[in-house]
Amino acid sequence: MDNKQNDVTLNIEKIREDFPVLSGKVHKKPLIYFDNGATTQKPKAVINRLSSIYEKENSSIHRGVHFLSGEMTNVYENARQTVADYLNAADKKEIIFTSGATGSINLLAFSFGEKYITPGDEIIISGMEHHANLVPWQMMAERKSAKIKVLPVTPEGALNYDALEPLFNEKTKLVAINHVSNALGTINNAKKIVAIAHKHDVPVLLDGAQAVQHLTIDVQDIGCDFYVFSGHKIYAPTGIGVLYGKEKWLEELPPYQGGGDMVDKVTFEKTTYNEIPFKFEAGTTNYIGAAGLSTAINYLQVLGLQNIQAWENELRDYMIEKMSQMEGIQLYGTAPEKIATFSFLLDNIHFYDAGMILDKLGIAVRTGTHCTQPLMQQFGIEGTIRASLAFYNTKEEIDIFIKGVEQVKMMFG
Repeated sequence: MDNKQNDVTLNIEKIREDFPVLSGKVHKKPLIYFDNGATTQKPKAVINRLSSIYEKENSSIHRGVHFLSGEMTNVYENARQTVADYLNAADKKEIIFTSGATGSINLLAFSFGEKYITPGDEIIISGMEHHANLVPWQMMAERKSAKIKVLPVTPEGALNYDALEPLFNEKTKLVAINHVSNALGTINNAKKIVAIAHKHDVPVLLDGAQAVQHLTIDVQDIGCDFYVFSGHKIYAPTGIGVLYGKEKWLEELPPYQGGGDMVDKVTFEKTTYNEIPFKFEAGTTNYIGAAGLSTAINYLQVLGLQNIQAWENELRDYMIEKMSQMEGIQLYGTAPEKIATFSFLLDNIHFYDAGMILDKLGIAVRTGTHCTQPLMQQFGIEGTIRASLAFYNTKEEIDIFIKGVEQVKMMFG
């Protein structure tokens, strides 16, 4: 297998050794893991870090005066700085640790809704949103008697930017749009969205769950007011996520949950709240997950984000080339700017049937609506097969995948 690609310095075979699951087998076939959009696999560096904490370092953070608590607190706050640096946030206090992107959006939907939304106000989302960036806003809109406006998606799976500006009026209070589509792989023009919204003095939330592991993110350059992502999408453990918010917004927003660590002074008559970021981190936070997230980010940075992007782009182009040579395949999401995520259907073969056959061949893909039912409805379909690649995938795996797809087609005639 040839890994000597143009301008790519990653040793893919050596990298794959860092991910134990990739050497496993499924149904007696070598595992080909093309479900990275759902969750990424974890390198040994992250696995070992979690094990080390549980074996030697574990202690609840912030409230202890003993050695282990102090050390674990330092680990947690250093992780916050690592995330801040990764996103190029202005200050680490702009980083809130949550349970994931979904938890971050729900936090913001509640707090922002309580503070700023009044009856008749409007929120702009897009037609390609994951349910996690749709349902919380619908819940908020029902609670506050607000409205949701939808930026349409083109047949190619891109946002219709020409339709964005007309959606704004004096009632528009927030724009909430994904940075990269989980279903289509489309990379949205975040800076353009922010520029248009800010021209109308409207803040922007970007859902970066499918972006932070593939793109270099600079929240100050993009100019967004909020940015969210999940750790498990970026080679970190489950149950940890991030809400980035500009300091001015976080200072004004009310807390989402009450409990330990988010308080300043508590009496039966009144409670005052802690400073940011702690105001939004009630209870015992997932400090071990935060350490795992920090380790995952450090792992990526050692490999080099530019190297990762170059290789993933090469995989993307190779997959597009191979798919374009196939008959009886319909690809959804053909926008020119996209990551290596591919949603497709095969003639009249149901996506579940195709997914099950591919699984028997050792190939892990995702089938269904990908939590984007309105988007599937726009395309007039019930769902798709989705193959989503990461930097530890190879061209050889793509070749096997293409043969597997051809085998599915043959089986169903």
